[in-house]
Amino acid sequence: MIRVLLVEDNLGLAGNIIDYLELEDMACDHVVNGIAALNLMNAQRFDVIILDINLPKMDGFRVCEHVRNQGDDTPIIMLTARDKLESKLEGFQMGADDYLVKPFEMAELVARVITLSTRRSGQIKKLQFGNVSLDLKAQIASVNESLLKLSPTTFKILQVLLREQGNAVSRQRLIDAVWKDEAPESNTLKVHIHNLRKLLAQGGSSIEVKALPNASFCITLTSTPSSKVADDNDIEQTDNKQERR
Repeated sequence: MIRVLLVEDNLGLAGNIIDYLELEDMACDHVVNGIAALNLMNAQRFDVIILDINLPKMDGFRVCEHVRNQGDDTPIIMLTARDKLESKLEGFQMGADDYLVKPFEMAELVARVITLSTRRSGQIKKLQFGNVSLDLKAQIASVNESLLKLSPTTFKILQVLLREQGNAVSRQRLIDAVWKDEAPESNTLKVHIHNLRKLLAQGGSSIEVKALPNASFCITLTSTPSSKVADDNDIEQTDNKQERR
């Protein structure tokens, strides 16, 4: 399922866009200003961002610039009533991937979302961190070219963490990325994280999964390969903090 973030303060237009995207089996989150958009992007990962230029609190140009300065390569489609070349050029200079001038046909917007999402998913075929690599096309994980036997769910968790390479990934973001709209049992993520840690250590991996404050996780390099399997207490503490919220 394609996950879209819509940043649009025109509620009527936003409602129409959401309806069309959902008809195409896409999941769409909607915010009405630039600050809210950046906050949501820090908490979740999206496949495509539809970004209006004329926004309250922070305009679309500044939002786009901030996203790119953070190293986020999520495709961005900018929406605007401005049809001048200078406006389009500014959007592209800030890092936008596409541009639509209002009014536009919903079918065209949907087609552009699908194209950008497909193009992005096909760009990255392999992830590498330390001595661990993931072949995304073949769905194979390896340590120093030796096969690492991961379940499909554990593979997906490792994939999400490796994409961030050292940056914090929230518990909720992992759940959204792996289970989509199907909420797992309360301790399911903890079990998979434990199994992933165990398999990485047993396989001689030079990376490990660390639990962070605020119910987050990250991948880091270990001091030496084949370090012991980490205690589950830190995951338990993380889960407890999350449950108390």
